[in-house]
Amino acid sequence: MDEARAREILAGAGLPVAEARLLALGENAVFAVGDLAVKVGRDSEVFERAERELALAAWLAEADVPAVRPAEDSPRRVDGCPVTLWHRLPEAVRPAEPRDLAPLLRRVHALPEPTGFTLPRRELLGGVERWLRLAGDAIDPADAAFLRERRDAFAPTAAALTPRLTPGPIHGDALPRNVHIGPDGPVLVDLETFSSDLREHDLVVLALSRDRYGLDPAAYEAFTEAYGWDVREWEGCAVLRGARETASCAWVAQHAPTNPKALVEFERRVASLRDGDPEVRWYPF
Repeated sequence: MDEARAREILAGAGLPVAEARLLALGENAVFAVGDLAVKVGRDSEVFERAERELALAAWLAEADVPAVRPAEDSPRRVDGCPVTLWHRLPEAVRPAEPRDLAPLLRRVHALPEPTGFTLPRRELLGGVERWLRLAGDAIDPADAAFLRERRDAFAPTAAALTPRLTPGPIHGDALPRNVHIGPDGPVLVDLETFSSDLREHDLVVLALSRDRYGLDPAAYEAFTEAYGWDVREWEGCAVLRGARETASCAWVAQHAPTNPKALVEFERRVASLRDGDPEVRWYPF
């Protein structure tokens, strides 16, 4: 979905397109419209996810977890695509840091399963096939085959892990970019990946950021101190890390047909996995 198509859907939802300002264009198109943030889903396949995200946000509000709040209880449907309305957050007072994420995760990780709806499992490798299919001929078929083999090897191993923490609700993409620091403190945003699974999933994300994406070790240490545990002490950490690296490579691949920088980054990541080098720097995309 491009911006022009997203604006057509906005208009179909009865929203003032002329006032809409694009904030982000990724899995969704996100617009600022007055006091609202409006998310336009890419197609009908994500409608159920949008419904669950709104129910989840209401559940977090009841549990008094600081998170984005919906402005409407149900998605609007335009040509099958979900359009969800959210209260816009106030301007950030500063960028979020890893230490800001830790107390939010502790609160989420203390929650029981929700009632009224069911959270899915964190299918970390579930998108690999679709992303490789979207990459098509832009990537080397041998690289695609390599990632499929890694996926097939990690999936059963990850499913058999014995967790250190009690499984339950998780954010699913626990990074500082998904925390907004407003005048009242940190708030969780981007709830699409909320799941019910190993809590360790949320902690491996920053461990990988430390090793692959250049996160300052001191910032990582501040995060683990605030959370109260370093997931790298767990014997299953390498397995979840390997699965996440596999998924991250495939995710970049889908952008390769239209973005040469994505292809360069994809090839860098695959080469480091082939070489078994856990410290080659990866770059966010």
